[in-house]
Amino acid sequence: MTDASATAARRPGEQALTALGLSAPAPDPADASPHSFPGGGRWRTEIPSCEGPEALAVVLKEASRLDVPIHRISQGSGVWMLTDAEITEMVESTGERDIELCLFTGPRGTWDIGGSTRTDSRGAGLRARGHDAVAGCVEDAVRATELGVKCLLVADEGVLWTLHRARVAGIIPADTTLKVSALIGPVNPAAYAVYERLGADSVNVPSDLTLDHLTEIRRVSGAPMDMYIEAPDDLGGYVRMYEVAELIRRGAPLYLKFGLSKAPGIYPYGHHMRELTLATAKERVRRGRLALDLLARHGADGDMAPLGSRLPGDLQRFEISS
Repeated sequence: MTDASATAARRPGEQALTALGLSAPAPDPADASPHSFPGGGRWRTEIPSCEGPEALAVVLKEASRLDVPIHRISQGSGVWMLTDAEITEMVESTGERDIELCLFTGPRGTWDIGGSTRTDSRGAGLRARGHDAVAGCVEDAVRATELGVKCLLVADEGVLWTLHRARVAGIIPADTTLKVSALIGPVNPAAYAVYERLGADSVNVPSDLTLDHLTEIRRVSGAPMDMYIEAPDDLGGYVRMYEVAELIRRGAPLYLKFGLSKAPGIYPYGHHMRELTLATAKERVRRGRLALDLLARHGADGDMAPLGSRLPGDLQRFEISS
């Protein structure tokens, strides 16, 4: 990775456009996020949709080959779709490399019996339907953390608040981090602040938020933000690689998520989807290399958080009544 001090920071096409009389206004310092990760750095990396030990091995091998630094690896099918042995293998493999492993919790609405998720309004969407679905998420959380998983992915506000309370009560380890899924990501600063106060340690936002939207969020919350630099098709298929440096400037502390558009969905994963899952896992790492190369060319790759760092820092929480 290029040393940012060796390359003056610039925006894409800046020199050529200036020579043609088409230069853009200088960035406004007031737009920049004042926040960073604890321990230093303004961005971390994440490889999503890593659905089991075999896909994880592909990701780790390709990351080594392409020299792609990884802070977090996440899975989307859910804890309940993995055996104890598979979870343990993933925990051990990521632990050897000091990478945070994040597994999705429990049932969600689109896999449940509720017909409203099939309507145009999408009804309750991905959220946990009823007490039993919440219970399944909690069961997954307890099981996963007992097996050594330190990060849990949630797609329901009630599940988030319940797991935060469980963390405070010592039912799951206090250093467990809770990550809000892009499937329910907030689209305004007030909602983002609510997720932080409900217990979120990082929050996925939809990849179609504007740069001004990120600045608005950073005026009310310093909670780490997750954002697909390339979003899967079911989340819009947006590709924002040329904006990476500005996304970091506006949205830090920011997890750069390297998704994949024009690829079939793989949730919930099973071995019948093996070849597709391994091929897309490998390509997500390559997409990460492309984004990091862009950062290097624009002199903006020098403020990465240290590898192995995972905690979010001091965040605002709602009071838990006794």
